Amino acid sequence: MSSNRRRTKILATLGPATDAPGVLDALLSAGVDVVRLNFSHGDPSGQVARANAVREAAHRVGREVGILADLPGPKIRIERFAEGRVQLKAGDRFDLVASTTAPLGSTSEVGVSYLGLPGDVIPGDVLLLDDGMLQLRVERIEGERIINTVLNDGALSDRKGLNKLGGGLSLGALTERDCELIKVAAELGADFIAVSFCRNAQDMHDARRVARAAGSDAALVSKIERAEAIENLAEIVEASDVVMVARGDLGVEIGDAELPGLQKKIIRESLERNRVVITATQMLQSMVDSPIPTRAEVLDVANAVIDGTDAVMLSQESAAGKYPVKAVEAMARICLGAERQFESDTDFEKAPRNLERADQAIAMAAMFLSEHIGVRAILAATESGGTARFLSRFRSPVPIYGLSRHDGARRRMALMRDVFPIDFDSRGLASREAARLSIKQLYDAGFLAEGERVVFTSGDHMEHHGATNTLRLLKVGEGGKAEGLGEL
Repeated sequence: MSSNRRRTKILATLGPATDAPGVLDALLSAGVDVVRLNFSHGDPSGQVARANAVREAAHRVGREVGILADLPGPKIRIERFAEGRVQLKAGDRFDLVASTTAPLGSTSEVGVSYLGLPGDVIPGDVLLLDDGMLQLRVERIEGERIINTVLNDGALSDRKGLNKLGGGLSLGALTERDCELIKVAAELGADFIAVSFCRNAQDMHDARRVARAAGSDAALVSKIERAEAIENLAEIVEASDVVMVARGDLGVEIGDAELPGLQKKIIRESLERNRVVITATQMLQSMVDSPIPTRAEVLDVANAVIDGTDAVMLSQESAAGKYPVKAVEAMARICLGAERQFESDTDFEKAPRNLERADQAIAMAAMFLSEHIGVRAILAATESGGTARFLSRFRSPVPIYGLSRHDGARRRMALMRDVFPIDFDSRGLASREAARLSIKQLYDAGFLAEGERVVFTSGDHMEHHGATNTLRLLKVGEGGKAEGLGEL
């Protein structure tokens, strides 16, 4: 296998820019591992059509590509203006009206979608509009009307988002609309479902319950974008399969200065708890209009890779930008460059003790072997992808081949750093036979060469979830024959 193979995964959001003929195939060929369907925009039927197009394109280009359905969540927005847009000046009075009968907006007032907002704010609070571009200070509350002073000059247009500095808005994460959209995600076979604005573990448990009731086995993604989520970070990470550092709304609520340190903390916490982690929002924002990224954006993406993120994500850059394919190519190039500088040295002294699961212990042993005696690859026969996930939590230069017969498991593994999903049917095979056949398959594909050593992990019963209990250290012999298997 080429040492130039990228190990950090790339998500790309689909949208109008990716709907043009040929663009989707080009995106996947450029290196997209998972696509994001943003249910905050467009009609659900349009997202279903995009999902079908992704499956067809992935088949054409011969890649395992996951689908992430991103729920809108309880995003608070202002309503519409009579003229579509107003210009506000610092010092002006500007009211927010929490009423279904609020008039069309003007330079003095606008409706707000969250009718409970007057009960969530007190005089002195700072409200942030349009990702913090415009700031209001709450002066007083009169019934359903919040009277504010504008703190800075700025333009404001229809349906912009609203946050409260420091957090504290009491909406639950899962709306009725989200529950309906989870059913849509289940129907289109989404591999991941992202929960927006989650506050605590219960929000994730609720989403998982709704997803399973709808027949979905998707991995649940918690989007960390509220100040409250930081206070409950450990429990949210524990209740999630995947964690997303959603830097847009999070930066607005906690302030830009706190964001870099928190990003590192969230990535570290996710890896320590064996969760997959995505870094998202405005990573290559200038490429919405420019064919090349800025140096600052290059450093931003590279730092996330060096911090250990599993995946980096494109939003507007791919969904609505002028250069969606170039943005993916730039992302791939930056990831590869950062990985070449990335020196992983697993501290096994700090590794968890008293492991309760055999597959976790096998994963740790495999990584210990790979670091201390040198192996070319780790081959993980897995039903659900769980063993590959445990292996990938140890940052290592050794590629992990996740061998599974299940399409869903392979697509979920497409999001895990260092993991390369391989279609391999282990049904009816003894563990030794599976080791022999998988080494030959990877040798024939050009991923392994004669004389190289590999670690093979599996279970005695190959079709059981969480049953990995066997580790073999093997050598690739002549013609891809596995050596070290006795009579085989």
